[in-house]
Parts: sequence; C-alpha cells; structure tokens
Amino acid sequence: MSQSNPHYPKLFEPLMVHNHTLKNRVIMGSMHTGLEEKKGGFKRLAQYFRERAEGGVALIVTGGIAPNFAGRVSPFGSQLSFPWQVKKHKIVTDAVHKAGGKIAMQILHTGRYAYHPFSVSASAIKSPISPFKPKALSIRGIKKTIKDFANCAKLAKKAGYDGVEVMGSEGYLINQFIVSKTNKRTDEWGGEFKNRIKLPIAIVKAVREATDENFIIIYRLSMLDLVEDGSSWDEVVELGIAIEKAGASIINTGIGWHEARIPTIVTSVPRANFTWVSKKMKPHLSIPLITTNRINAPEVAEQVLSNGDADMVSMARPFLADADFMNKAEAGKPETINTCIACNQACLDHAFKNQIVSCLVNPRACFETELNYSKTDSPQKIAVVGAGPAGLSFAITASEIGHNVTLFDASDEIGGQLNVAKQIPGKEEFHEMIRYFKVMLRDNNVEVVLNTRISADFFKDADSKSTGFDQIIIATGITPRVPDIAGIDHPKVLSYLQVLKEKKPVGKSVAIIGAGGIGFDVAEFLTHEGESLTTRPDAWNDEWAVDPSYENRGGLKKQAILEESPREVYLLQRKHGKVGAGLGKTTGWTHRLALKHKKVKMLNRAEYLKIDDQGLHIRIGDEESCLAVDNIVLCSGQLTNNHLYQELKSTISNVHIIGGADVATELDAKRAIKQGAELAVSI
Repeated sequence: MSQSNPHYPKLFEPLMVHNHTLKNRVIMGSMHTGLEEKKGGFKRLAQYFRERAEGGVALIVTGGIAPNFAGRVSPFGSQLSFPWQVKKHKIVTDAVHKAGGKIAMQILHTGRYAYHPFSVSASAIKSPISPFKPKALSIRGIKKTIKDFANCAKLAKKAGYDGVEVMGSEGYLINQFIVSKTNKRTDEWGGEFKNRIKLPIAIVKAVREATDENFIIIYRLSMLDLVEDGSSWDEVVELGIAIEKAGASIINTGIGWHEARIPTIVTSVPRANFTWVSKKMKPHLSIPLITTNRINAPEVAEQVLSNGDADMVSMARPFLADADFMNKAEAGKPETINTCIACNQACLDHAFKNQIVSCLVNPRACFETELNYSKTDSPQKIAVVGAGPAGLSFAITASEIGHNVTLFDASDEIGGQLNVAKQIPGKEEFHEMIRYFKVMLRDNNVEVVLNTRISADFFKDADSKSTGFDQIIIATGITPRVPDIAGIDHPKVLSYLQVLKEKKPVGKSVAIIGAGGIGFDVAEFLTHEGESLTTRPDAWNDEWAVDPSYENRGGLKKQAILEESPREVYLLQRKHGKVGAGLGKTTGWTHRLALKHKKVKMLNRAEYLKIDDQGLHIRIGDEESCLAVDNIVLCSGQLTNNHLYQELKSTISNVHIIGGADVATELDAKRAIKQGAELAVSI
C-alpha cells in the first residue's frame, strides 16, 4: 500500500478490484471522440489515451462501442463484434498499459437513440431526440442482443482491455427496457418491474460468463432518470442489488436521460450537484460505487470522497482539458490544472455534429499526434499585443516551446472578454480559466506589461530592430458594433460592456437588442440579483425540479420553484428563426429554458425604428409598437479591432493577427485559443 497523499488523502488511496490495484480513486469517464470512426483514428486514440494514463488516472473508460449493428450510434459508428476488429483496439490497450494505466471499453447499445433506420428498442416508440422510429425487438432479437454483449466483452478482453463498462443509463437501450415509459411489452420482457430488468441482469451475467472473474465489469446504473415515469428510488435500489449479484465489479452512477429537459453537465450546474444520489445508493451495495457529473477540481473530488458519497469519482471532460490532472493534484499543484469550464463547445457540440471532439481550453485534446508543443531550436523574441483568449493562448504556447514572449495589454488585468463572461450567473468557471492563464504566464516566464496601449510607433522600423522583436502578434480583440438606429445616443441606451463590466445602473424594464450569446448572457445577468444558482444547489434543484428526497419517479419534483426576476426583460433579434438558434447545440436549450423561467419575452423579426423618451419603437410584420422600457442594452454584434494590424502590415513583414481582431462574427474563445496555439507552433 502506498503512502497517503498529504494533499488529497482520499483521492489517492488505492482500491483493489479483483486482482487489479487501482492506484487512486478516479476514473476517466466515457467520451466518444469521433476518432473511433476516423481512418487511422485508433493510432490517434492510442496517443490520446496514453497521455491520460501517463497523467495518472487510475482507470480509463473508452467512448461507447456497439455490440452489434443495430446498436451503433450512426450507420458508420464503431462496433466490436468480429475477431478481425480486435487488432485496432490492441493499439490502444498496448499504449495505455505501456504507460502504466488501465483501460475498460464501454459497450453501448443506443437503442432508439440511434441515428440510423435500423434502430431497435423495447417497444416501437420514437425518441424525441432522434429521427427514426425504432423496431420493437423480438424475443429472439433480445436473446441475440444479450449474446452480442457477451461476445463484445469477450473480444474486448482479447484486445487487452482490463474490463468493460455496460452502458445501462442515459436513456440508451438497456434503460429503455427498464422504464415503463419506453417499455410497453406484454411478454416476459415487459410489464412488471422484475420483467423489465431481466435484460440488464442477463447481460451482466452473460458478460461475466464470457470473460473471467478477474475481468472488471462496470455497470452504469441510471440512478436518476429525470424524465416523467422514470424509475422510482426503490426500483433503482432493487436493480443495483441485482446487478451486483449478477457479477458486476463496480457500479457507476448515471444521471439523466439525454431527452431530459434538465441540464446535468453544463457550466451552470453546481459542482458535484448529483453526488447525493450516489450516497443514497452506497449503503445498499458492497462493491465499489462511482459518482459523477460536474466534478472538475481535486478539492471537489476529495470532498465528495471524504463525505462518503462514493468510493470513486468519474471525471470525463476534465481529462480533455488537462491530461496531467492527476499528476498535478498528486504533486499538490492544483493551481496548474487547466480546468474544464463545462462549456460543451468543443466536446459535446462537436460530437453531436459528427466532428472530432476537442476542448475549448485545450485544443490539443484529440489532436495529440498533430498539435505538438516541441521545443524550438531557434528561440525568437515575440511581442503579443492583447491579453484576451487568443493572445494568452499564443503567449503561453510560444513560451512553452521556448520563445521569449512579452505580452502587452491596455487593461489593468489579463483576460479580455473572459472578464465579461465571468460576471454572468452560471459562468463562474471562467474565473478558473483566468486563474490558469495567470499561473501559466508566471510559470513560463512571460513578461506581462499591463496598462499599456501599444501604438504602431512602438514598433519603429520595418524590421522591429529598435524594439528587438522577431515577431509581432496582434490579438487586440473586438469592439462592440453600434447599430444604425435613430436615437441610438439616447441616455437610455447602454452597451453590454457598460452593463457587465462598468456596472452601470439598469432600470426595472429592459430591451436587449441582439439575441446571440452576449444577448443571452446579458439577459441572464439582468434577471438575477444576488448569489448565482450555481453556488446555491438547493435553489438550483428547486428551479429545475430535481428532488433529492426522491419522492416521485425519475427524481422529479411535482413542480419547479422559481425565483422571480428583478426586471422585465425583452430579448429581440432581427432574424426570422427561433431566438437563440445560434447558441451551442447541446447547451442552447438550457439557456432558452432558463430565461423562460424568468419570463423573458423573446421576439424575433424585430425591426428597430427609433429610440426616444418613450422607449424602443419596433415593427414586427405589419404591427408597430413601443416597448416602454427604462433601458436599451446593445448586444448587436462585434467589429474586429484590427487598426494596429492594418497600420503595421504594410511596413512590417513579421506581423500576424489572431482571435477577434482577425474574425469577429461572434465572440469565440474556442477559435481564438486554437488559433493562438496553432500560430505559436507554426512560427
């Protein structure tokens, strides 16, 4: 037994599972990356997982692999059913084992969530989030599916995996059998609960028989369905006990079906908000129990384990953000961890668009074989003007590579628009992003010069010899666009920067012009006063109707308890489509619903006529009206702040432009950070 870690004793306590010693209490949760289907993707996956194994995580779980064709996520989704498919998986397991890690393969049958016309389920009931109505599995089909799970596990063992995770939650096939909402069968696989849980029990038994007693079987149990007519608490406990008896080694916590209208992993969800349900389950099990969701810092994980909420903690996206998460925690350097901000922009949004998954704060994630920060043989002296996301990303990456970097900014703090984002209720994680950047600037010896507005005269001649810079990077960001509306200079009118950054007073009724990401952020800011729900889990659970007492099926309260908005807010856009249609694919609905809770009036097709003492005059279709508001807040887009670049580029050849200064269609930290890192590598 290794010595207790002085910083996080519970987190780094080893755990025996069969003959496997897990060196700490953290698993890297399953995430589909898109590399599983890409040509040569398994070689890239091997490097991706190898770096996480080297980073110190005890056990890695892969993205979901189907046990048969019907179970695939999409027509070309990953499947492990045939001996010839084993070879590519061995590339991954060998890489992880050489790095001293352990890895389990998730077996995922999507059921009615499949994006192909061959989908199957317990009953022929279409999902609200997928396009195809499934076929009800025949009894013969059910028995074949059980055999397919067992065969998949057998092949996974042959491929060198230390175990498998049987995906029984999130509303996928197994979950669809368990719950009467999706199981309307009248045969032995439907009806009363003991029949509906025959499938998961039979699968776990078959997987154990097909492998051996030392093979790790994780079962992902839906402990909180968060859908109407979901499982009751007694049913969840009954299934958990039965799954342990069937041969599972570990039970993992699943939270919410994908079709649930309750956010479970977005940034506005309080940290570790659902570990109470794992704690509620723990006394009923004798095998290890994993808890999950919105755990993104070692101190949070340590607290969860110290509270006795679970035996292990699953973190998925935090290992996209920082492969070395566990090593940094073990060394007592949590401030150096690149924290997952739960934005979903490069991970889940990419996955649902069939793009390669990555990470907003770490563009190397899933691109480890392509974007490498190798030390340079030719260090250069580089000036970076602008300390927003693009400038920070470039400065840190370039200095890490070995260049000598000086970072200038006119403000008295680094971060640029991140300092605006961190003001928004539910976006508190942006503080972590700025903290990480500050630490990296310090640790990489970047010279930071604040309160200094750089003009073209600073770089005196074409070769920059007087200032000694070999390269000049312009990352001066954006300026808010002012729309051409009569009365735009009226005292009622404020820019979003005046509201969020300068904290100008805002009246009790407000019209927001522009319903992009900033418009929604301003609406969120104006409809809250005092402490954010993100820091008040009880109030958050009330608003989203989550019931920790678990009195009703699915863990839902009968009615949400909403806090009133301190203001009447209108959110307007010129476009004809749905208000907020351009928001993130997997998070947009949560933002729209949160504002609906606050009774924000969302208007599209708005033509702005004029602003005067009466308010904002608009026309929608043929109807003109006046919104008699105290203030109008402008969130009507951005313009590139590229004046310095324009002045320099005609006389200086070694000048580059990145971030919002380059493209300002929308504020886009994902693009800015990626562009900064890629330029640093290419110079």
